[in-house]
Amino acid sequence: MAMVSIVLAVFNEEENLASCLDSVKDLADEIIIVDGGSSDKTVEIAKKYGAKVKVTTNKPIFHINKQIAIDMAIKDWILQLDADERVTPELVKEIKEKIGNWKLEIGNSDVVGYWIPRKNWFLGRFLTKGGQYPDYTLRLYRKGKGRLPQKSVHEQAVVEGKTEYLKNPLIHVADLNFSRYLLRFDRYTNLIEAELEEKKIGFGFIPLVKYLFFLPATWFFLTYIRHKGFMDSWQGFVFSFFSSLRFPVSYIKYLKSMYV
Repeated sequence: MAMVSIVLAVFNEEENLASCLDSVKDLADEIIIVDGGSSDKTVEIAKKYGAKVKVTTNKPIFHINKQIAIDMAIKDWILQLDADERVTPELVKEIKEKIGNWKLEIGNSDVVGYWIPRKNWFLGRFLTKGGQYPDYTLRLYRKGKGRLPQKSVHEQAVVEGKTEYLKNPLIHVADLNFSRYLLRFDRYTNLIEAELEEKKIGFGFIPLVKYLFFLPATWFFLTYIRHKGFMDSWQGFVFSFFSSLRFPVSYIKYLKSMYV
């Protein structure tokens, strides 16, 4: 029977961590948690669940800490989660069925990773349009076959080998209220700002038009109109509008860091 390592990178997640770990109690053969120096009870909660905990610094690119957790895992398969995600009983069952006898099933022995659909809870409802479902994410892969590039905000794991898709969704409960969303918005725009600085985008007519007008307008059109985000009520509008603002906000932060 294949064994599963649950891996997380966390920072001040005392409100979320217990629910996340409860959701994998019937799946986890080990839990690996890399903490970025939390000031709340995150580490205490992790240890109550028997997790192997490593405390380090809170890296600007949080995928670095995720990769540390992945490298610490020793079981056959790795399921990488965020603290604000929940694995449903249906998904637990499906994962067990897919990987339970992977060493014995010739037809599935070459599958080394699985994409999982994700349902995103946003300000009171799950987003079903706007390109937000199914929000496939590559989180389940065999030990030694997957790594994170550790370069971008929304990057996926890179898996060496064949991948397939699971049917049951992972639940993402990041944005229970708007203040929580704004905290995450600030963090993501800081990361995008760092990417702009690394690429040396600079100040000029082309990047100005691109980041202040073209990219936000294109994103809003794609998510709200083409992918029917308007069908998700006012939450669909808020998501499309504010997520489109990440481009100008990140660019303005970048310019401010350069010239102020």
